[in-house]
Amino acid sequence: MYRPFLNEPASGVDAPRVDLPGVNLLRFAAVLAVVYSHISFYLIDDLGTGWWGIDVVYRVLVEGAGLNQHLSFVGVAAFMMLTGLLITRSAMRQSPRHFLIARAARLLPAFWVCILAAIVLVRLGINGMFSGHTGISNSEAALSFVLGAFFLQPQVAVLGVTWTLAVQITFYLYCVAGRSLLRANPVIIPVLGAVLCMLVLVYNLYIPEPYSVPFLSRIAATLPTVFLGQIAYLGWAGLISGRGLVLALLAQVHVIVLATDTQVYWAGTRYLWTITVVFACVVLVSRYDGRLAHLRSVNWVATRSYAIYLTHTLVMYRIYENTVGVVGQTAAIVCLLIGCGLVAEVVYRAVELPAARWISTRWLNRSRAVVAQPATTGPRA
Repeated sequence: MYRPFLNEPASGVDAPRVDLPGVNLLRFAAVLAVVYSHISFYLIDDLGTGWWGIDVVYRVLVEGAGLNQHLSFVGVAAFMMLTGLLITRSAMRQSPRHFLIARAARLLPAFWVCILAAIVLVRLGINGMFSGHTGISNSEAALSFVLGAFFLQPQVAVLGVTWTLAVQITFYLYCVAGRSLLRANPVIIPVLGAVLCMLVLVYNLYIPEPYSVPFLSRIAATLPTVFLGQIAYLGWAGLISGRGLVLALLAQVHVIVLATDTQVYWAGTRYLWTITVVFACVVLVSRYDGRLAHLRSVNWVATRSYAIYLTHTLVMYRIYENTVGVVGQTAAIVCLLIGCGLVAEVVYRAVELPAARWISTRWLNRSRAVVAQPATTGPRA
């Protein structure tokens, strides 16, 4: 059963729970879209070949539904919307320290391991860079561990997909900085966020190098997708009015149009329509509680979606190269998918889960214990 957006705002400090049983199905679809996008780019743009699966997707979703070529940004937009949808409540309810430690525990350990793996693979000559470089220096490698290499000019990308973490971290820090507004008058956060994104885009458009920061434009052009997820939560939770909902949505549309017009996006001019379709799917499917949402395969992919996202480009190209001549194209792609799944499973079980548990036990539980103690203690009788 779907619950419509409410028209009257609720209490500013209340952040009610919204049931989202379809989130895992959305994560599953987002993973498929991201992996498909990189397969399509690789086969079409890099190798100049093709595949019957790409032809089907092109006819149905690109030519038919009008989405971006290669389904570019479809998976990323879905993941970003889920971030806004699922994280906003935590940002409102948790202390800034608790919130940031929880996010770091979730993201950083697996990210650091994958960055290290990417650097090793590049230096061994197994993998190439995801930017126009033949190798990576020690300083560039160090910056990659804190996403700093994306801000260099020219940009250095040892693991290209990790650029989206800069968007997520920016959103987390923005929510923490505006926590009082988010709790008191939530609609201001996505609207003000859209204004700041437009200012960044305009700054980089008119300020020449070396004073411009091109990567900030990419962050600003992607943040509206996170705010769209946030708006969906605020609407379902009854924390913004109908007019506030429309205002917040229109503000994100303006940013997307500006980013498209100034060619910040990298795969055509269909971004507003593509993002609109993805947003509609997120709104409809996130409340879906049918059988598909509870399939084991859907749950497996969803729980490992972050590990798959981080690792798939580390291994997929080499797997394809070493199998296509032996088993053929379709079987090579199947091998690619199986290999990506196995590597993601290792990272999920060996890094992501234990690191998150260790950080949670060491830091979050300790902070709760400190808060639970009395403010002052006297001598025992």
